[in-house]
Amino acid sequence: MLLSRDAIRHVPALPIDVFVDFDGTIAPDDPTDSLFARFADPAWLDIEAEWQSGRVSSREAMARQVGLIRATPSEIARFITEMKTDPDFPEFVALCRRHGARITVVSDGLDLLVESMLKAAGLDLPFYANQLVWQGGDRWALRFPYIRSDCRMRMGNCKCAHARFMGIGANVMVGDGRSDFCIAERCDLVLAKGKLAPHCRENGVQHIPIRNFSEATSAMLDWLTGIRSGLTA
Repeated sequence: MLLSRDAIRHVPALPIDVFVDFDGTIAPDDPTDSLFARFADPAWLDIEAEWQSGRVSSREAMARQVGLIRATPSEIARFITEMKTDPDFPEFVALCRRHGARITVVSDGLDLLVESMLKAAGLDLPFYANQLVWQGGDRWALRFPYIRSDCRMRMGNCKCAHARFMGIGANVMVGDGRSDFCIAERCDLVLAKGKLAPHCRENGVQHIPIRNFSEATSAMLDWLTGIRSGLTA
């Protein structure tokens, strides 16, 4: 059961967990899709269309797409250096930390991309993602260390599994796409861009539309300030 804002304001020392999507959110250019576009057979786009239409699960689509990659580890390492994170994301992280909010990156993308790009941005954050495994030569496979058979969205990495929805506390989600639909519906605050924003509108999920982390930081500050002032009132 989600706490209303009025209820949240009367909870002392409220723990806040902030979950942030990676592809399309922290990394606006969607490094996973960019990786497929660079190194995978064009059939990856047909598989993507199957997933977007709901004909196949996220984990099935991703496993098939990764199987189409033809790139050596050094080629992928060079590719990663071309990818950038949102320049305002570090300030969003700093804001959350100043207010004692715990921030976790949750991605249905590839761990190698998440880890490498966060490190390049100078950020040390816990993250959960699917595991990209080198098979030798230019071949790769995908493993799902966080798969759940009861995941409603049938994702390789069930984002809801990393959140604490029971007990006292508030959950915040920042995301942009299909992999964020389920967890967003269960959070107290949703900062939504991309396809997540219309999904929230159409399904009555309260959210704040954003375009980037400059806007996310401003919205988060307003929300945190309102909660903290309510706790001390």
